[in-house]
Parts: sequence; C-alpha cells; structure tokens
Amino acid sequence: MIARLIALVLLLCATPAAADELRPASISFEQVGEDDWQLGWKQPIASRDAALAYPVLPDGCTWAEPVRGRAAVAAMVAVAAVRCAGSPAGKRIGAPDLVVTGDALVRIAPLGRPVQAYRLTASEPFATIAAKPDAWQVWRSYFAIGVEHILMGWDHLLFVIALVLLVTRGWAVVGAATAFTVAHSLTLAAVTLGFAGLPQRPVEALIALSIVFLAVELARGGRETLTRRLPWLVAFSFGLLHGFGFAGALREIGLPEGEVPAALVSFNLGVEAGQLVVIAAVLAIRWLLSRSAPQVEPRAIRVAAYGIGITGSYWLVERVLSPWIVG
Repeated sequence: MIARLIALVLLLCATPAAADELRPASISFEQVGEDDWQLGWKQPIASRDAALAYPVLPDGCTWAEPVRGRAAVAAMVAVAAVRCAGSPAGKRIGAPDLVVTGDALVRIAPLGRPVQAYRLTASEPFATIAAKPDAWQVWRSYFAIGVEHILMGWDHLLFVIALVLLVTRGWAVVGAATAFTVAHSLTLAAVTLGFAGLPQRPVEALIALSIVFLAVELARGGRETLTRRLPWLVAFSFGLLHGFGFAGALREIGLPEGEVPAALVSFNLGVEAGQLVVIAAVLAIRWLLSRSAPQVEPRAIRVAAYGIGITGSYWLVERVLSPWIVG
C-alpha cells in the first residue's frame, strides 16, 4: 500500500499543469508633484472578456483623470493620475480584486525618499504606506516571490525533479544542484543588469525541451550516458537557459529603483530555498520507497519519467505553435 501511494506521488509530480504560474499583478504608485501621483497597474487575465479591476486608493486620494487602459500579452495595463490631499504615509493602498487568484507587488515611490515594495496576497490585500520604509521590505517581498516562483513555476520544478530522480548518488545530487544554481544565478544577474538577453518565447520552448531531454534520459533506466556520468555539466548547461526564464519572470514583476541588487539577490535566494525544499522532498520520497518496496522503485520512476516527458512535450509543442495559434 505504501509503495503504491509513493508511486502515485511521483506520478503527480509529473501531472500537467500551467507551466509558469508566476504572473502576478503589479502596482506602481509614483509621486510626480507635491500632491500629484501616478498610479499604474498590470492585471493578468485568463480571457479577453475579463473586466479591468481597480486598486483601492489611500484615504484622501482621488482619481484626477479617467483611467487609460490597454491590452497586453495575457494582461491588461492601466494608468491614471491621482491627487492626494497631503501625504499618504500611514494610509493603506490595496488591490482586493487583483489578488483573488494570485499575488500583487506594490511599488511606492515618493519624491526624494526611498522606494517601498510590498507583496499583497488574498489574505492580506492591503499594505500600509510607511513614512520611513523598513530596510528589509524589499528583501522579504522578493524572497517570498522567489520561493513562490520555483514552487509554482512547474517547468522549472519538473526539471529539478527529473534531475534529482536521474542522479542517484548523494554527492552527485549536491554537485548537480549546485551547478544548476550557479548557472541560472549567472544568467539571471546578467539579464537583470542588462548584460545579456534572449527573446522569451524561444527560451520557454527550450526550457520545455530540457525537460523532455531529462525525461528521456530517466526513462532509459540505468544505462550509462553523458548525463549520468557528468550530471553537473548537463545541469550547468541547462541552468544557464533556465536563468533566462527566471529573468523573464523577474522582468514581469519589476524591480524597485535604487534597490535592484537587494531585489535580485533576495529573489534568487528565494528560488534556491524553494529548490532545496523540492530536492529534499524528492530524496525523502525516493528513500522511503527504496526502504519499503525496493522492487517497485524502478517502475515508479519510469512512470514519473513518462509523465514528465509527456508534460514537457506538451509544453514544447504549445510554446512552438502558440504564435500561429494566437494569430
């Protein structure tokens, strides 16, 4: 019974899901004059029929002009002028209608003062604007977003799961995970700081292809391959590619001006924390399976390999054909 349960868990790890779920709403509240502010926000949408949701202004602030909205890729973007009677410090800004199915990142930029960043959730849809921002605000917000990205970004998650299932030796797992971490940290930093860049659509297709590649290697069983001999090399190579994917997600979220290094480092640390949780969970499941029903372990891993491969293949076809389907 335990063996069947663990095999089911491994299969569920490979169940098709939305590939990159991190499409948070974002709000920018920027002061442009003594009493004048500009409010802009991005609202992810699942269909073209979705209605535009409006953030809740701080007390004493009113709309100074009609909202100007436009459609973007899988989102609606809006901007409007806002006039506030006095400082909004100590007052709340929120987006309860924007965080029903996800999170929102709020960026507040008063004139001549540090930028503030807050993460809104369905349980906490409001944030209080600080007169003097907490130095750890950016670190906390972007760390949580990094953890959420790796745990909800199923394409990156399946790659890590497949890598851990493929590499059976303890130190080999550590080496492969470290190589993957170093590689995607390099490209994430390079893209975020403007030293490199690739179009996002081909990157996402290649990430799906990397998942298919590992699934094929995993389905071969114990055959000696380059991936099994040098897992760190394969992990590093694909890690460079996945770093472009992380950078694309971070670009969608946005970075607070003046706090780019802190946001970049804390986001990356969050990704690593989430990744370590996933690696520990997969190793624990595999250890439990090998101790309770070792004869079932190869079959369970093969089932997971096929599930991961089918999911990666679906994403690959979808991402390659999506421009023609949308068109």
